[in-house]
Amino acid sequence: MASDLPINPELEEIDGKIQDIFRALQNGFQKLDKIKDPNRQSKQLEELTGKMRECKRLIKEFDRELKDQESRNSPEVNKQLNEKKQTMIKELNSYVALRKTFQSNLGNKRVELFDMGAGTSDAVAEENVKMASDMSNQELIDAGRKQMDETDQAIERSKMVVGQTVEVGIQTGANLKGQTEQMGRIVNELDTIHFSIKKASQLVKEIGRQVATDKCIMLFLFLIVCGVIAIIIVKIVHPNNKNIRDIPGLAPPAGRKLLSIEVLGN
Repeated sequence: MASDLPINPELEEIDGKIQDIFRALQNGFQKLDKIKDPNRQSKQLEELTGKMRECKRLIKEFDRELKDQESRNSPEVNKQLNEKKQTMIKELNSYVALRKTFQSNLGNKRVELFDMGAGTSDAVAEENVKMASDMSNQELIDAGRKQMDETDQAIERSKMVVGQTVEVGIQTGANLKGQTEQMGRIVNELDTIHFSIKKASQLVKEIGRQVATDKCIMLFLFLIVCGVIAIIIVKIVHPNNKNIRDIPGLAPPAGRKLLSIEVLGN
């Protein structure tokens, strides 16, 4: 396109440098795809990143020079030059996306653009690398973007799972706290019941001792009453029996009293 457009030497020189960088980027990424050593991959990516920075600077310089000459060019030429600038920006962005794809997979021995599963054999993996090297830049970019989209979706799913896990953890913590408080109340109630049972046992024992004492006293009194009654009956039945002593506080038998009165009369 540079030969078809009537551009000044400055723009033509800048355009030539940009096209040289694009060719170097294309060759560099094709070589990078075949490198299996992570250290060499990292070094190659650094070199390509530097070229992309230089390309970005040249595109900005191309844009400034284009604006300076805009008044001296026809509208059609300005339109074509702007379209050319946009094309260069898009191509640079495609290489930036490709760099991100390689950088995200840095550390692997090779970049797997085809997901063949964990059991992929070495022969199949080598075939994948060969197929990737034969792909065009646009196909590589599309494959890289697809892989990035899948990675973003996996990250979003992971975030959702993490969020749900956090919510479950919070709910579980609240439930555990409530159960702990409930268990504390139950323990306190059990302590109160145990203390009440202990006091009741002591009270029952005390009442038992008192009842036993009262029964003994009543039995002793009953025996005394029975003895007194028995003596009274014996005195009535055998009033002249001298072997039976009088009960203190009781009057002698009637016969003895009359006999005493007759003796005093004589």
